[in-house]
Amino acid sequence: MPFSDYNVALVTGASAGMGEAIVERLCSEGLTVHAVARRESELKALAARTGCIPHVIDVSDVGALTRLCSEIEVDVLVNNAGISHPGSIANAKEEYVDTQVDVNLRAVLHLCRLTVPGMMARDRGHIINITSIAAIYNFGGNSIYHATKAGVHALSRQLRVDCYGKRVRVTEICPGRVATDIFGNVSGDKEGAKKQFIEGFELPTAKDIADTVAFALAMPVAVNIGNIEITPTLQVPGGLSTMRPDDVR
Repeated sequence: MPFSDYNVALVTGASAGMGEAIVERLCSEGLTVHAVARRESELKALAARTGCIPHVIDVSDVGALTRLCSEIEVDVLVNNAGISHPGSIANAKEEYVDTQVDVNLRAVLHLCRLTVPGMMARDRGHIINITSIAAIYNFGGNSIYHATKAGVHALSRQLRVDCYGKRVRVTEICPGRVATDIFGNVSGDKEGAKKQFIEGFELPTAKDIADTVAFALAMPVAVNIGNIEITPTLQVPGGLSTMRPDDVR
């Protein structure tokens, strides 16, 4: 089991939801886990419960990420931090563009830049990028989110090329709807979002995503799990819309 080949993991977006569950799972496997998130109280509670090492860092702070990565030798990088704002590019606010690019794409690029060379030099490592089915399929709204996640989708494939010849594995995990607080965090109405998106649906949980991360890590080192889509059984992505000219408003 390659878990024994890895010593140190770095997980972003670690204070809640999928990130929290991933930290818990990796700690249970015996890895030293550095948990990165903005919310100090939640990180402290997670550290007390799991033994992870908390770092109160906004992933858009490249200087802080650089200092952290210079101090540790990362074997497993889990790029999980993400943010979403609703709306199309036609009505997007400037701050919505900047924050999503900074968190969803720019931080991932920099963390890979800071950790991949060491993995290649040691001939050992695993990068896990948590994207979304929005990286692959298009549906209404959230244009910037789609674009940033698609960027990480492309990066995940490119990393395989960049690391060719070294035992550095790259896995992209693309969840559909998962029973977490992300919808409430986006809208600001946690109770309303829970009723609209969570209650009454049969959905994967954060633990299911963490188990999938563990599955990819546990494969023999000769096996790279490149891309995994995880959706509810009762959810399908995609769709096709066709409009008559007379219907144009």
